[in-house]
Amino acid sequence: MPVLLAALGALLVSLDSAINIALPAMASAFGVEPAAIRWVIICYVLTYAFTAFAAGLLADRLGPGPVFTAGLWLCAATFVGYALASSYGAVLLLRVAQGVGSGMVYGTAPALVTLSLPPARHGRGLGAMSLGIGVGLGVGPVLGGLLVDGFGWPAAFVFRAPLFLILALLALTRFGRVVGAAPTPRRLAVADVLRLPVLRAGTLAFLSQYAQFAVWLLMPFFLVTARGLSPSVGGLVFVLTPLATALAAPLGGVLTDRIGPRWPLRFGLALEAAGLLAIGGLTETTSIVLVGAAMAAVGFGAGLFQVPNLALMMAAFPPAQQGAAGGLAFLGRTLGSAVGVQATALLFAARLPHDGFLAAFHAAFVAAGLVCVLGALLALLPARSSAPRGVSSR
Repeated sequence: MPVLLAALGALLVSLDSAINIALPAMASAFGVEPAAIRWVIICYVLTYAFTAFAAGLLADRLGPGPVFTAGLWLCAATFVGYALASSYGAVLLLRVAQGVGSGMVYGTAPALVTLSLPPARHGRGLGAMSLGIGVGLGVGPVLGGLLVDGFGWPAAFVFRAPLFLILALLALTRFGRVVGAAPTPRRLAVADVLRLPVLRAGTLAFLSQYAQFAVWLLMPFFLVTARGLSPSVGGLVFVLTPLATALAAPLGGVLTDRIGPRWPLRFGLALEAAGLLAIGGLTETTSIVLVGAAMAAVGFGAGLFQVPNLALMMAAFPPAQQGAAGGLAFLGRTLGSAVGVQATALLFAARLPHDGFLAAFHAAFVAAGLVCVLGALLALLPARSSAPRGVSSR
């Protein structure tokens, strides 16, 4: 049951991908430039990055269940607020509140998995949770496109309110009391974080997420603006990236349990880099099949990488610090998202006035691909640490 709840919570949080295909409509509704709309993403991901870490620390004291459930309630309340938002500033404030709730869910979900399964099954359990993330990321753009076409941009947010409410009620029946806390909680020290396995896993997560968020920021504009697709059709094409991530996640979990995490994560980063560099060569006349193949390569590579890298992070900490481990894992990922969105948007905005959309688009994706190449090279360096708890370091 905890693994299922963790996967469902991660799925609902990941449905935030529905808003990416709505970004052009939001930019038009509030009269902001494509580069400025990045704050819709940054306000959210920066908030849940640090909240996830804080929630993980709290989970080591109270147990992950109650913190997870509180995050679900906060998300449900926040999504009701989007129906009333009348300004861009109000939307950004709601994104901060949503980020707090999402961080509470994301930061505790990995601990729910690892504390309820034996170490030999952590890869599969984390793969199931990551599958939930991938399904949410995949379904979101399709739903978002349909909702934006039919009801306008607010619908891409509001539809999740009843879903979070239902899951919060379900979690309340399972986590109505404080459960799952380590019997002897151990305070996280700086020395616990400044260890090679932790820094390595966090850095790789940062670089991978930094690189792939070029897709989430700019591909909607390429599909809808440059290619002239409707939001609903663009959403169907866009779904190939998160759908591939969802398909790769269980495979990454199985491979982690069978052969260790090192080679799956290395291959995943290399494939993600190849897909990003391929997108950096797309034009308005490129076959939509090739566009989809490049997007799928990014998603599959990211999915294959994420589960073994997360397993390494969780295995680097004892049971009494699984909440902190999960929070650190999502801190690295979400800081990568926030910095990647900012850097990609600034590079795109700098090139756009002088070189036009396509040249700016190419520059942004080549830069993202090179960041991912850096991650792949870093992953090839030999590990100089003892094997993590329950996970082979091969």
